Amino acid sequence: MSTSPKSPGPEPEAIESSSAAPPHDGNSPDASYKGKADVLNRAIQGIGMGRYQWQLFVVIGFGWASDNLWPIVTSLVLPPLSYEFHPSRAPLLTLAQNIGLLVGAVFWGFGCDVFGRKWAFNLTIGLTAVFGLIAAGSPNFAAACVFAALWSVGVGGNLPVDSAIFLEFLPGSHQYLLTILSIDWAFAQVLANLVAWPLLGDITCGSEDGCTKSGNMGWRYFLITMGGLAMLMFIVRFVFFTIYESPKYLMGKGRNAHAVEVVHEVARRNGKTSSLTQDELDDWDHGESQGLTASNIVRQRLEKVRMQHIRALFDTPKRAWSTTLIIFIWAFIGLGFPLYNAFLPYIQQSRGAEFGDGSTYITYRNSLIIAVMGIPGCLLGGVLVELPRFGRKGALSSATALTGAFLLASTTATTSNALLGWNCAFGFMSSLMYAVLYAYTPEIFLTKDRGTGNALTASANRVFGIMAPIIAMFANLETAAPVYVSGALFIVAGLLVLLMPFESRGKASL
Repeated sequence: MSTSPKSPGPEPEAIESSSAAPPHDGNSPDASYKGKADVLNRAIQGIGMGRYQWQLFVVIGFGWASDNLWPIVTSLVLPPLSYEFHPSRAPLLTLAQNIGLLVGAVFWGFGCDVFGRKWAFNLTIGLTAVFGLIAAGSPNFAAACVFAALWSVGVGGNLPVDSAIFLEFLPGSHQYLLTILSIDWAFAQVLANLVAWPLLGDITCGSEDGCTKSGNMGWRYFLITMGGLAMLMFIVRFVFFTIYESPKYLMGKGRNAHAVEVVHEVARRNGKTSSLTQDELDDWDHGESQGLTASNIVRQRLEKVRMQHIRALFDTPKRAWSTTLIIFIWAFIGLGFPLYNAFLPYIQQSRGAEFGDGSTYITYRNSLIIAVMGIPGCLLGGVLVELPRFGRKGALSSATALTGAFLLASTTATTSNALLGWNCAFGFMSSLMYAVLYAYTPEIFLTKDRGTGNALTASANRVFGIMAPIIAMFANLETAAPVYVSGALFIVAGLLVLLMPFESRGKASL
């Protein structure tokens, strides 16, 4: 069975469970794929949310945490790095990071649809840990930029890969956990700022005047701590947890026997049994041979070159509209968020100086307070996405637009506390927005194309993210201009969500 539909099939919504025999018309590979996906959905729902899925919830959270942790690490070490190495254009560090994130999103996102999720799941965090630790010994600014780009190649693959894996093992009744998972994203922000407060607040240069390596070791200790944490996450994933290849990925490749084997193993880990048989999947293959012959393996490896997964995302007008909209939504957020957030310590410090409290200590204290606000935002997102007549679209649209509104409101602040208050509102609402966005996006893609769809959206996010430091190098950050642009982008993205044709609440992912 081809992994790319040859003729338009049903839209990517949940298929009602049915025990009816599959229609062996031989002309609808998309319907055949969805029929097999429905069989697996019923099998996974029958197993339920058990030990394996809860363990996966924990280790997948490492990827969510890493996705937010390392961009924050970059923004937090930027001031002390600049003071020590005196670069002519300090935002080049953020630019290097975003280039690495783009490469990671493209490579791991597209790659996991070709060579599977399992290896990417472990290698992304391992790569981040190695280069994060090495970066602590950077002898100059250029080396720091190179290592930031390299650790970001690993970071960029976390969400495209991890969201696909988690969604494909979740029973449909528990897909809201993909939203709750973003609490790890918020906790990572709190952790980064909590560690940065003493290390960067006390053991770094407060200005570039007389700044030396011996008096500026805080950022190196910070990178060692964060790199060590990433290495611990990698060890837990690789040594103490057994990750199985996604059964939906396997059946999408025609490896029905292996898919059934994985389902039974997950059931065993959960202390249950599954009645799923290979015949239930084979019946949907219209008698086609799906064995792992040499030619079949070669065909699978060439799928990316032939762009089948990309074409499948645009194979019907409704699906093409959905894919296009979600790419633009990610792109606008990709520019708006780093344009403001990556330079938040600078904005806090410079504005604070105007108000008389722009010390490094106060800057990192305020960053920590803002980070803490993200935790309740993620929890609220998990509730809103399940509300009838509101769901994913309502939660995402309102949270995105309000994120922009609070950014625009922050320009009215006349005191340091007022600025902090508006930034807290921004932190709360942006965390809610990302929690829903990370859950909604993979739900609207078919499993066989999910990695590619995640890669496209993440790539758009990273491409526009690259523009943020370029703008910063040539814009006047002492004005509110970046805030106005960022706020407007969020509001436009929120309006685009309302045009999305799919609402995934209450529907099992295919």
